[in-house]
Amino acid sequence: MPGMTQSPLRLAGPVFIPSVLGFDRLSCGRIRGAVAFFPTEVFQLTLEVMFGLIHELMQLSLGNPLLLIGAAFQLWMMVDALRREEWIWAACILFFSVFSAVFYYFMVYRQQGGAAGGFGLRGFELPGAADRRRIKELESRIHHLDKARDHSDLGDVYFSGGKLAKAEACYRKALERDPEDDDTVSHLGQCLLRQGKAAEAKPLLEKVLTVDPRHDFGYTLMALAEAQTALGEVDAALLNWKRVLENNSYPRARVQYAELLASRGNVDEAQAEIDEVLADQNHSPAFEKNRNAVWIRRAKKLESRL
Repeated sequence: MPGMTQSPLRLAGPVFIPSVLGFDRLSCGRIRGAVAFFPTEVFQLTLEVMFGLIHELMQLSLGNPLLLIGAAFQLWMMVDALRREEWIWAACILFFSVFSAVFYYFMVYRQQGGAAGGFGLRGFELPGAADRRRIKELESRIHHLDKARDHSDLGDVYFSGGKLAKAEACYRKALERDPEDDDTVSHLGQCLLRQGKAAEAKPLLEKVLTVDPRHDFGYTLMALAEAQTALGEVDAALLNWKRVLENNSYPRARVQYAELLASRGNVDEAQAEIDEVLADQNHSPAFEKNRNAVWIRRAKKLESRL
């Protein structure tokens, strides 16, 4: 760039992070504790480098707005790579030019976004934009057709967004129109369970499982085991967790099964389940690691107490 005698990007040596930004080794340590995807202490230094890079690029961008746009895109792709645990890509994006970010966008981000059912550019949208579109669509269908399935689908959207009271209302409206829909009965039971209403949830889940013991790929049976655990029915819960694991290997099931085994003093069996969870995690794709992160943390916490 004109008037520039040397590059201010000093990635090879220590990076100075101005106090005005509020970032130092202590704050990096706090961030590390709050962010689930930090793999090692080495990334504390990487985080410092990143913040230093952001500051110096902001200084450079005062004379060239395009540079700020490129830096923002590079940072966005690097954060996405970290969240997917694509460590090599993250390092390439951090230490090399914006072209690495462009390659990552087309080779990883866009392809995985498409595989998930949405075009990669949706990452630019405001949070919840896709859900809002779906809610509007379903509300319109309900207004014109008033079908049970649309009420149930709207409940699923609210459930996924954590709006459990609205989800419950939608499921109940769906059941008023079709009382025998097993999916809606199961989802209402799971919604009640998440609201701490295990006693109300249990008979609904049992009703569905009487008809289809493997309903919803074992998720209904997992919900019943969780309801039984919440109600203190440990023996029944242990039996149902074992039934789930006969046909599936969900970390959610293995970890909670191990926790109940440990509470009964069956330490060796609990450790075997934890070992299985952690071994599977080492060979799982990035999207599964992200989805199961909460169970991996619980598995490690339980292992530390065994």
